[in-house]
This record gives sequence, structure tokens and C-alpha cells, in this order.
Amino acid sequence: MLSTLAIAGYRSLRDLVVPTGRITVVTGANGSGKSNLYRALRLIAETARGGVVPALAREGGLQSVLWGGAENPSRGMRAGTAPIEGTTRHGPVALRLGFAGDDFGYSIDLGLPVPGNAGPTLFAHDPEVKREAIWSGPFLRAANTLVDRRGPLLRVREKRDWHVAAQHLDPFESLFTQVPPTAEITKLRETIRRWRFYDHFRADATAPARQAMPGSRTPVMHADGRDLAAAWRTIVEIGDAQALHAAVDDAFPGASVSIRVDAGRFTLLFDQHGLLRPLSAAELSDGTLRYLLWIAALLTPRPPPLIVLNEPETSLHPDLLPSLARLIRRAARSTQVWVVSHAPRLIAGLEEDEACIPVHLEKTLGETRVAGQGLLDAPAWHWPER
Repeated sequence: MLSTLAIAGYRSLRDLVVPTGRITVVTGANGSGKSNLYRALRLIAETARGGVVPALAREGGLQSVLWGGAENPSRGMRAGTAPIEGTTRHGPVALRLGFAGDDFGYSIDLGLPVPGNAGPTLFAHDPEVKREAIWSGPFLRAANTLVDRRGPLLRVREKRDWHVAAQHLDPFESLFTQVPPTAEITKLRETIRRWRFYDHFRADATAPARQAMPGSRTPVMHADGRDLAAAWRTIVEIGDAQALHAAVDDAFPGASVSIRVDAGRFTLLFDQHGLLRPLSAAELSDGTLRYLLWIAALLTPRPPPLIVLNEPETSLHPDLLPSLARLIRRAARSTQVWVVSHAPRLIAGLEEDEACIPVHLEKTLGETRVAGQGLLDAPAWHWPER
């Protein structure tokens, strides 16, 4: 389980270190940086899949996502007694992403290439991996570092000694995709690859979840919900069918869901008291369909180490939010859950759980900060030096 998330130099996240729990609820006003924190967490996930540089390219490149304010805002700037102006840059251009968990911690430092070092290329603006590290414990120290990358050179600790595992790593890829895996690298890579992200489910007339689809056993529903019916039936057969039916009844008392198969194509049917026939997914309201998608996502028979939900309240009636909070709290028994939300009823329902850690974001001088977090309140964190 993640215990700390650290981001530096990404959009409004100049230098942010946040604690995390079994349930972490990220809140804040519009524009406070909730989406930036969500996207930064997705960037960390891309490192284990070899996609962090392409993901940055889709955002406009490293220069487009870097923190654009003063490197070290003065006390006067923060207090409003001094003009907002740039300061002399002392540190390198850097985007740093990292986390610490129960078993291992990981950080990656991305920067600009040195002009001329790469030779003739059309990719001169691609960011480079400057440093990477894997460690054990709550934060990085020399004594607990297990894997250390500096540019193209990578060293791995064996007991008390270090040995060089690679000397010519490509600068545009993480160590996860280039290095013969050690036990630590393998375990951490596979853990990150199993993280799941669910953003806004489509519920328009042509949404994949409304269509009859070919089905097979589906223990993990696709991020866009296209295989909702197959995922639902999979939970019935190999998951917790009782919890599935209870979740439906909690949100829609007296209702039930069944799956029809016609020539190998699966269709979800929703039966509610007073109806003469069940409704297919194509006939459901946006809110009802989205809630059924959340049930299938959260009651997966193969819970991941981490599941991240971005504004799950979208299109749901406020009366459904207490039920959604109970559903998320139940899912958190078997997986760590991050929720980004601005729905007070959902937030209140989640905060009833003693395992919930609320992270309320605010923005000062364009910088996202955790409200009320002083210098001594943030979790301990150290970035590896270049």
C-alpha cells in the first residue's frame, strides 16, 4: 500500500508531498490542482509500461507541463507584500515523481537533454531520465537504496556491495523496460502495472457500455466499460455475487440485474419493481448506467493494489452518493482506493471510515498545496540528487 506520494515540478505541483491511506480522498475548489495530482499519478503508472515520455509528449512536451512559477517564492510574495516575479534558477529543470509504500519506494527525475549529446535527431525535445531509485522504507536514504540509476548507468545493491547492472540505458525509457529484472524491480514493476484508473465513464447513446458485445470471462472491466455485461456475469460466477446484488439493492431498492446472451453477445438487463419488462443497458438513464459501471469496477474479483477514481459522482443523483460511498468503502477492504471528488455527500460518506485520509488542496500564487500542511506536517521525503 502507498503511504506517501511526492510530485515536484509538474504543472501547479511545485513541490507537493501528501500522505495516503487505505482510502485517500482528494478535494478542493475548481482549479486547485486535483486533476494535476490525478494526472501525475497516471504518469507514475506509465513508467512501468514504458510510456512516460510519450504521455508527456501528448501533454505538449516537458516544457509545457513544468511548473511555471518562481522556483522559490519569497515570504513577501506569499504574503502579498512583494511583487510576483521570477527568481534566479538554482536547480536543474526537473520533473520529479515518486511514492513510498509498504515494501518499496520509487522515484524518477526527468529533465531536458544536453544539446548535442544525442547526435542528429528529430527528438531533441524528448525529456530524458536523469535519475531513478528504488528503496525500502518510508523515504530514500543511502542505507536503504536498492537500485540506483544515474543517466545511462545503473547500479544494484547486493547485500552491502554494489554492482553495475547496466551502463548504456536509453535516456528516453525507465529502468523498468530496459534492465534484466531483479526481485525488487520485478515486484515493483508488476505492482505498478496492476494499478487501475477509472475516469469519466461514457453514458451517451453510443457509449460502449450500452451496446451488446461479444463476451468472455472478464475479471477486470475495461476502463471505458465496454465489457460491462461480461464483467458483471464474471463477478456472479467467480466473485462475490452476494455483494453485487446487495450493491444494486442499496442504490435501487428492489431492483435486480441479469445478463442475456444471444449468439455470443452479452447484454445487461435491469429489472425494477413496477416494470413489465427489464430494460437493456441501451435504455437506462445516464446515472443508472454509470452507477452499475462503478459497481462492476469496484467489486472486481481480482482487486488491484491501487484503484483511482476521478470524480465518480459525475451524472449521479445526489441521493446515490451515500450508496457510492458505502460501495467504495467496501472495495477498500481489499484494495487501496484514491478518490478525486468535489461532491460533499460522497466526501462525507467516505470520511466516516477511520481508514480515510482527506487531502484538501488549495492554490496560492499558482502553486497547489495541502491546506493546513506546515513544514513539519508533510511526510518525510528526499529526492535523489543528480
